[in-house]
Amino acid sequence: MKRVSTIILILLLAMDIAAQVEQPRRKLEIGAVGGVNLNQMDFQPTIRQKYIMGMNGGIFARYTSEKYFGMICAAQVELNFSQKGWEENFDDGTSNGYSRTVNYVEIPLLAHLSWGKEERGFQFFINLGPQIGFSLGDSEKYEGDWKPEDRPESIRPIYGKDIENKFDYGIAGGAGVELKTKIGSFFIEGRYYYGLSDIFKNSKTDDFGRSANQTITVRLGYAIRIL
Repeated sequence: MKRVSTIILILLLAMDIAAQVEQPRRKLEIGAVGGVNLNQMDFQPTIRQKYIMGMNGGIFARYTSEKYFGMICAAQVELNFSQKGWEENFDDGTSNGYSRTVNYVEIPLLAHLSWGKEERGFQFFINLGPQIGFSLGDSEKYEGDWKPEDRPESIRPIYGKDIENKFDYGIAGGAGVELKTKIGSFFIEGRYYYGLSDIFKNSKTDDFGRSANQTITVRLGYAIRIL
């Protein structure tokens, strides 16, 4: 009888621990975000650049499924409009300049992990996952009286060159703070996107071996629970 009692006690403790480790959740939130991008391009051959600023905003849905050891686990999908591109750094003491803005529609598919208050109060969170995008178009801006032939030979093909690969993909990751209230959730997030695709063709006979987006984003958002 004593052994049976011991076994039952062990089983009850194991069940209690398992319940504490994995606590199912079922919560669906939708929301909107808005912010700014700071973008440069990873070019090979290298082009000296400044960060170019652009818009970033869209809508998202987040589904929370469970909690492990205090970590709240969710999946988040977004649909964003995002302006990227680059601004060349002439650094010649003149008003000469060149920049290009590339507009994208983007879909990040993210793991959303958070710690803190679930209903009222603050949470710290991280987002991480793949992102795909498609270029909607681009525009160039020339400033000053320079000509492309005045620039280094290795980068001259960039001027007026069409975007050859409109499909964009890479890895996105960020962190932020969210405030849960009775009227919804408010958050601020900083995010970095590392592009794995190139906007120009990159074979040995092409002008550029690499031409990928590198983006820093700061965003404010609001979400409400619908489930």
